[in-house]
Amino acid sequence: MNGWQALPDDLPPEVRHFVEQLRQLKDRTGLSLVALGARTAYSKSSWHRYLNATQPPPRQAVAALCRIAGLDTTDAERFGVRWELAVQTWPRPATAPARAAGSEASEEGERYEDDPTLPWWDEPPRERASGMNRLLLAAALLLVLVLLLGVAGAVASGG
Repeated sequence: MNGWQALPDDLPPEVRHFVEQLRQLKDRTGLSLVALGARTAYSKSSWHRYLNATQPPPRQAVAALCRIAGLDTTDAERFGVRWELAVQTWPRPATAPARAAGSEASEEGERYEDDPTLPWWDEPPRERASGMNRLLLAAALLLVLVLLLGVAGAVASGG
């Protein structure tokens, strides 16, 4: 395939077919990965990962490539279907964190794992939210402390 590195032998057929089609579409544009990155919201290294099957592309990246390649609506929709099939069977990395034994998954966590459009390399939204809540709590406590010090300073200076 036109100078591309060989795809892993153990790729599911849906992933292999999708990536091969994606490579052909990219080649059809005549753009380098750098130029493709400049014309989309995705970097050269991201496109390299997508086109070598080391990471599934986001749906928006596929849609951007379809637009750049000048696909009509019907062909772009077909690419969307190929993307859906590929993402559902895309191999997950061996280093993905395992659930603790005996722990119950939250409904939101289950939805996260069952949604093939969400990347597994990103932490689940629930964990991100709890980290954000701790940050907001710390900021609120710091604000209260600054206000108390301001009031104490004003009282001490007689003002």
